[in-house]
Amino acid sequence: MKTKLQLSLAALALAASSLASAQNLLNVSYDVAREFYKDYNAAFVAHYKKTTGKDIKIDQSHAGSSAQARAVADGLEADVVTFNTTTDVQFLADKGVVAADWAKRFPYGASPTTSTMLFLVRNGNPKNIKDWDDLIKPGVQVVVVNPKTGGNGRMAYLAAWGYVRSKGGTDEQAAEFVGKLYKNVPVLARGGRDATGVFLQRNIGDVLVTFESEVVSVNNEFGAGKVDAVHPSASIVTENPVAIVERTVAKKGTAAEAKAYLDFLYSPEGQEIAAKHNIRPRNEAVLKKYATAFKPIKFFTVQDYFGSLSEAQKVHFNDGGKFDQLYTVK
Repeated sequence: MKTKLQLSLAALALAASSLASAQNLLNVSYDVAREFYKDYNAAFVAHYKKTTGKDIKIDQSHAGSSAQARAVADGLEADVVTFNTTTDVQFLADKGVVAADWAKRFPYGASPTTSTMLFLVRNGNPKNIKDWDDLIKPGVQVVVVNPKTGGNGRMAYLAAWGYVRSKGGTDEQAAEFVGKLYKNVPVLARGGRDATGVFLQRNIGDVLVTFESEVVSVNNEFGAGKVDAVHPSASIVTENPVAIVERTVAKKGTAAEAKAYLDFLYSPEGQEIAAKHNIRPRNEAVLKKYATAFKPIKFFTVQDYFGSLSEAQKVHFNDGGKFDQLYTVK
């Protein structure tokens, strides 16, 4: 008959064995998704334990989406990537790091959620900023992300360009408008969270152009009432694509766990967590439940005016493209 000490030691050994066998996944993600994935990961760990009886640990890495894509390409061992522009995933596909048909591996083109670009202004909106036209007025300072380093910045640029086109303007008129906007940019931030820091910690600028989801993050981090959210009359639909990093999961044997992690994003629970963080869910029932949080905006897509994000990348953001022509480094 075993003594209490032997039983305790056996229990400790079992616990240690269980801990050692728990799989680790690394999700490499974009800057302003930190709080969302913190909550999502906790829910997934509980869901995974309940459905499989196994433990799993999720690690996170956050920075500008494009910088993260380059880090993964250079060897950062992500099991999954969760970005804010499809070009960053396609960049990895072109290098053979994720599957060539990654966009067909999950529903909605492997984008479980969407967002849009809006404005955060200082409490009370002292500059009376209501729409894109207000961002090119003299004396208005606009904080945006560098489109060379973050999807947040590319989407802000394309949203401003698309706004002009959505009103019947030409590409020439859009280029003139965007050029005026960037003349009002005092500093380009590296990523979405850096832009928020520039705006609220360094107190630079009158308006921050960022993802709709950043409203919740700002209120949580800096306290409610620091900023007002302004929804412009028209803005772009931004997709949040996801993919399994085939190179890593083949090496670690984590393909099934990585798929389960991304599948859960599409579940009602995953979609609800997204909605609570002001990220637009695909699930219509969840979207309807949070209708008051998601103001109606006239939406346009990348395809409407740019063909595709890959085409937009070549024309606007590659070295020597439209952005380089329009923006003069301060």
